Amino acid sequence: MSRTPQRGVPTIMPLQSFIEVAPDSHFPIQNLPFGIFQPREGKPRAGVAIGNLIADLSVLEELGHFRSPEFRDRQVFSEDSLNAFLALGRPAWRKAREVLQHLLLSETPTLRDDTSLRTRVFHAQKDVVMKLPVRIANYTDFYSSYHHAHNVGTMLRGPENALMPNWKWLPVAYHGRASSVVISGTNVRRPQGQIKPPDASAPIFSPAKSLDYELEMAFLIGSGNSLGDPVRINHALDHIFGLVLMNDWSARDIQAWEYQPLGPFLAKNFCTSISPWVVTLEALEPFRKPLPSQEPQPLAYLRAKNDFTFDIHLEARLQTSSLDSPHIITRTNFQNLYWSIAQQLAHHAVSGCNLQPGDLLASGTISGPTEESRGCMLELTWRGANPLKLSNGKSRKWLEDGDTLTITGWSQGDGYRVGFGEVSGQVLPVTPTP
Repeated sequence: MSRTPQRGVPTIMPLQSFIEVAPDSHFPIQNLPFGIFQPREGKPRAGVAIGNLIADLSVLEELGHFRSPEFRDRQVFSEDSLNAFLALGRPAWRKAREVLQHLLLSETPTLRDDTSLRTRVFHAQKDVVMKLPVRIANYTDFYSSYHHAHNVGTMLRGPENALMPNWKWLPVAYHGRASSVVISGTNVRRPQGQIKPPDASAPIFSPAKSLDYELEMAFLIGSGNSLGDPVRINHALDHIFGLVLMNDWSARDIQAWEYQPLGPFLAKNFCTSISPWVVTLEALEPFRKPLPSQEPQPLAYLRAKNDFTFDIHLEARLQTSSLDSPHIITRTNFQNLYWSIAQQLAHHAVSGCNLQPGDLLASGTISGPTEESRGCMLELTWRGANPLKLSNGKSRKWLEDGDTLTITGWSQGDGYRVGFGEVSGQVLPVTPTP
C-alpha cells in the first residue's frame, strides 16, 4: 500500500499496476497467484496471473530478480511444477511476492518502460495452456462443513443422529486418489461400478446414474515435515502455501453401496478437478475472519492462538445443452467450514505422517445453512427427491451427460477482488465397452 497525504491526514491508497486490470478481475496486483503454464512454443514453466496476462517467472529468474538468500541459489521457476519453489518455505514465498509486486507497480519502470522485455515476460492467458500447478503425491479430502455433514447424516440416519459421535472432536477425512486429480477444463468421464438398487436383492454393474459435484476448496502443502515429527498447530501455517478451488466429482449410487465400512473408493477416485491458480495466504490475509467458537472445545493439539477462516464467496454454475447461459445453483462461503485449515493440517500430521511439498488437502463440500448454499446435488435435490429447477423450466436430480459444472470464488476488497478464477469440467458418457 502507498500513502498519499490529504489535508494533513495520511490516506491508504490501493496498489496500482501499470498492467490494466478491470475492477471485477480476479487477478489484480493484490493477488498475484502462482501457476504453471505452457505457451504455444516452449515448455511448461511457472507464472503469475496479473489481469488477463501471465508474467513468466522463468524469464524474471533468468534476469536475476529472485537472486536472494531466501532462494538459496536455487533456480525453481523454469520447472514444470511449483514443488521446488514450495519446498523453499515461507521466506522465499514472501520474497517472490515482494519482488513481483514491486516490478508490477505503476511507478516501477523496469518492465513498464522496456517494450522488448515486456514481450518476453508477458503472455496472454488466452494463448497458453494451464497445467497442474504441482506434482501431487498425496491427496486428502476432509469432511469439515457442519451443514453438509448434518444434511447428509439427516438423510441417512435422521436429524437426531445426523452427526457421528466423533465429528465435532476431530476433522474427519479420507485419503483420496492423487493420480486422477486433473486441471480445470478436463472432461469428466461418467464412471461405472457396482450399484445396489433399493428394490434389488443383489448389486448390479452399471454406469453411475447419480453423478454429483462437490463444491470445495483445497490447500497445498509447501514445506513438509519429517516422518514421525508432528506439525504443531501454531506452526501449521508455515507449511501452507495457498488455496485452490476444487470439484470432488462423486458417484452417489456407487458410494451408497461401497462406503461401509471403509468409506469412499470408486465413487471418488475417477476424477477430481482443481483450478490452475494458487492464491497465497499472503493475498488472502486482508480477508481473515475469526474462527467461530467450537463446542465442545477441541483437544489441546487442535487449539490455535487466534485461529481463523477466510471470507471467500463461492458459486457453482451449471450449463446444460438447453440453457442459453450458466445457471447458478449454489452460493456459499468458505466461512461455512467448521474446522480451520490449521486444524486440518495439525490433525493430519499429529500421528507423525510426513506431509510433502505439493500435497493436496481439501475441505470437503462447503455448504451453508440455506438451501441455495448447499454445495452438491445430493443436498440441493435432497437425494433426488426434490429436483432442482433450472431457469428454462427444466430440472435436474443429478448431473447428466453433456452438463458442464463450473465453480468460482473470490474475496471482495475495496475496489478490487482477490479471486481464484474457476474450475470447470464437462460430463462425458461412460466409456463404451469393447
